Amino acid sequence: MELQSCMKGVIPFAAMVIVECGEVGMITLGKAAMNKGLSNLVYVVYYNALGTLLLLPYFIIHTRRSNRPPLTFSLLCRFFLLGLVGICLLQVCAYAGINYSSPTLAAAMGNLIPGLTFVFAIIFRMEKLELRRSSCQAKSLGTIVAITGAFVMTLYIGPPLWKVTSSISPHNLLSSPQSKWVIGGLLLAITCICSSAWNIFQTATAKEFPDQMTIVFFFCLFGTLQCAIFSLIVERNLGAWALHPGIEMIAIGFAAIFGSVFRISVITWCLRKKGPLYVAMFKPLSMVIAVIMGIMFLGDTLHLGSVIGAIIIALGFYTVMWGQSKEKNTMDADIVNALESSTENTPLLQK
Repeated sequence: MELQSCMKGVIPFAAMVIVECGEVGMITLGKAAMNKGLSNLVYVVYYNALGTLLLLPYFIIHTRRSNRPPLTFSLLCRFFLLGLVGICLLQVCAYAGINYSSPTLAAAMGNLIPGLTFVFAIIFRMEKLELRRSSCQAKSLGTIVAITGAFVMTLYIGPPLWKVTSSISPHNLLSSPQSKWVIGGLLLAITCICSSAWNIFQTATAKEFPDQMTIVFFFCLFGTLQCAIFSLIVERNLGAWALHPGIEMIAIGFAAIFGSVFRISVITWCLRKKGPLYVAMFKPLSMVIAVIMGIMFLGDTLHLGSVIGAIIIALGFYTVMWGQSKEKNTMDADIVNALESSTENTPLLQK
């Protein structure tokens, strides 16, 4: 029994560590491929197209075996909007931002998402802003702190703390001009806004249409088509669409397999087993992994501004998570109290 209980805790933990390592690895490989000349637009189109093709057989099998609700024009429009926000806008801005900055900045900025999602939830009336509650105060304060950390990390580089020369990339990512670093940070901030908005749209769509496989497939399909159209308009150099053996194909293949298939499956499983707070708590781990991978494989220079900003963002992140956890515990306690009150007020059945 003790071994079984231990495995129930170890397996989700190990799975989430693998997911975070894989996400940073996907970003790092993409950055390395872009350093070799691969267009960030071409990269996004190719890996999403390959991921959609990998999902196609699973979608066909799922469609034949399940009794899903009928697809309506309204639902297809929602899937189109999810693809526009979650793939076309989000990933184009994300990899453009990474191209200007580094995977470390991208991993740190990702911790803004819970706070921004909280703001969007208030705007769309999915959550109430009750400042008298300590949980709401914590989420509001954490959001402000995390955004402040993002500004520090974007606008202040600071002196170098650690530098390693790498033979893989001749470019020092963090020694780019200040203007490029700021542009990269702003693009990554837009990415976080798109991701937070996508969380809200996806939650509303899943409540109306609970077939997850169908949502994921059409989301990837529409997003890929939108990216392809946009990229063909912007990237008119036909030579940029030619792939070369090596890091470019490895990056695209890994992103398609990991990003579109493995990552979604593991996170869905962990959400079902442990809940959203458990999954979200691993996000700051990606900052540490990104720093290590950036120094080892991309020759990144670790700067003081990145460390200070990352610490502030992490503090804001965990403050938001604490607020969400406290709110959940309060709601659970209210439900228990309501059930106990209902039981006490219910008369006993008599023969």
